[in-house]
Amino acid sequence: MSKPSIGDQELALLHYLAEHENASVGEVAADFGESRGLARSTVLTMMERLRTKSYLRRRHVHGVYRYSTATGTGEVVSNAVGQFVEKTLSGSLSPFVAWMSEKADVSDSELAELEALVAQLQLRRKES
Repeated sequence: MSKPSIGDQELALLHYLAEHENASVGEVAADFGESRGLARSTVLTMMERLRTKSYLRRRHVHGVYRYSTATGTGEVVSNAVGQFVEKTLSGSLSPFVAWMSEKADVSDSELAELEALVAQLQLRRKES
């Protein structure tokens, strides 16, 4: 079962927390929030929503809640891409692949990764 969807701001917050594990709301508000013009209460609301959606967990340490990611950001991004393909593209990968083919700044390593994924897909198809 997939987790509930998240917005762009929530995804940015998850990326921030992946780099700043075990942060308090105050610490996140002072760094992440201030740079984006978000009030402490907004940051707290976002963090609690992400915790409710099971993307974050918190621990009570010396009178302060400390938040950390419950899953890797790779899983979060994968889930977001899956939801985008299902909801926005009605499950069709063709528009996404067409967009990728027109993207001019694909690095050699990204292209190699894409080729490896296509080879994996072809192998899975032959096996089934």
